[in-house]
Amino acid sequence: MAVPAEYNREKEEKRVKLFGFWRSIATYRVRLALALKELEFEEVSVDLLEGHQHRAEFLAINPAGAVPALLVDGLVLTQSSAIIEYLEERFPTYPLLPGTPEDRAFARAIAMDTIADAHPLIVPRVRGYLAATFGADDAAINAWSRKWLTHTLETYDRRLSQKTPAPFVFGEKPGYADIAVKSHAVACALFGIDVGRFPHVDRLSAAMDKVPGLADLHPLKVRAGMN
Repeated sequence: MAVPAEYNREKEEKRVKLFGFWRSIATYRVRLALALKELEFEEVSVDLLEGHQHRAEFLAINPAGAVPALLVDGLVLTQSSAIIEYLEERFPTYPLLPGTPEDRAFARAIAMDTIADAHPLIVPRVRGYLAATFGADDAAINAWSRKWLTHTLETYDRRLSQKTPAPFVFGEKPGYADIAVKSHAVACALFGIDVGRFPHVDRLSAAMDKVPGLADLHPLKVRAGMN
């Protein structure tokens, strides 16, 4: 459903509702995008560990039973990449994508390294399936998750070594590519992986934390705010 033409930015900023979970890295990506776009939003917690994503009231919002879901004045958006692309088109004042087709393709490729390749392999439903179907214990599931997260860390470090960020992938301001790398670095830290072993990723991650307001959106900060 399209956003009504008469609906202006000021009104929409006050009606943005993000359904997410503190530990959800996909939700974290959307938080970062909303913050960089300077869009005010209300976050509603959907506790994935308690199974709240399977409740009928949430399935009415997102039939996939997954977070994030973004509600914008009656329009429901799902999938972090689709949400970020929508925000980029709807609110272009702060661009998350660079100016040339070649650079935009590179930024999207960086995003998909984690969104399409690594992240789907470690989400709760996959970890639960490994346990229920194959009898994997916590140690085996953690090893599985760390393998795929580390693989993408290695990919990112090689990709970033080909660029000369100053301090971000495309210059002085963070965008979609930086959101993806930062979110992956945070996911790795949550699984006990030492991101410091990957200097290019570590440097970019630290630069993101220095952007005003972004450090407060870290999953552990959000969790602390819930208590």
